[in-house]
Amino acid sequence: MTDYAQRRTFMVDTQIRPSDVTKFPIIDAMLSVPREVYTPRDKREAAYVGENIEFAPGRVMLEPRTLAKMLDGLAISGGELVLDIGAGYGYAAAVMARMAEAVVAVEDDADRVSEAQGALSDHGADGVIMHEAALDAGAPEHGPYDVIVIEGGIEHLPEAIADQLKDGGRIAALFMEGALGTVRLGYKQNGAISWRFAFNAAAPVLPGYQSSREFAL
Repeated sequence: MTDYAQRRTFMVDTQIRPSDVTKFPIIDAMLSVPREVYTPRDKREAAYVGENIEFAPGRVMLEPRTLAKMLDGLAISGGELVLDIGAGYGYAAAVMARMAEAVVAVEDDADRVSEAQGALSDHGADGVIMHEAALDAGAPEHGPYDVIVIEGGIEHLPEAIADQLKDGGRIAALFMEGALGTVRLGYKQNGAISWRFAFNAAAPVLPGYQSSREFAL
């Protein structure tokens, strides 16, 4: 029988702490949330490896280090409402629910939404609302949000998503340029988001987040 609790501790000790993530709420959440139950059944043996796990074509569960460093930069606090874009099977939402007031987790596949909701309910993550919608639409009816996390690569941020961030709010996004990516933290003031570099990472670009390219013959 696989000892997932032991793997979880090992993940935190070898992937999270060495990445300068030391905030207690993040460490506690990642030690507490069973990552394997939010991983597709055929990939559960890889639940704690230090790399992105593909769960659908062009869609991945972000490696633990990337998620932890995003959360470290965002410093989510107890009264805040979080929008989680590209939630997959709900792992990051479950982690963030331990820090925030509530998390609205957007996924574009009905079966995934249903499976994620089941896993979240079974494991007491009551602060998460799974929301089925296009990933570039978000969930404006539940917003605006104090924090937005985008779980995948982006080439540009759709206006519809930027509009759902509160003034004074924060956003973490992984900007991809070819195979190279940088996570940036954005701060919204007076309706505009200013970005700063956080760290390097990589993930496939989410549908709806590609730059529109003009082709010339």
